Amino acid sequence: MKHVPKETTDEALIQEFLDKGGKVSVGKTKPAPAELGLSKNVWNAKLTKEEKAARDKK
Repeated sequence: MKHVPKETTDEALIQEFLDKGGKVSVGKTKPAPAELGLSKNVWNAKLTKEEKAARDKK
């Protein structure tokens, strides 16, 4: 996924943020809670027997 800066983004503003000690980093996403019972991160798709067995086996 490419990051394309918007036309309204001011380079001077970005540089000022970085000069003040700001940093740009990539965030990490958390896995979905097991209690939700999501299959392949899809809502309303319950876990299959194999997926439940694999989850409980850990």
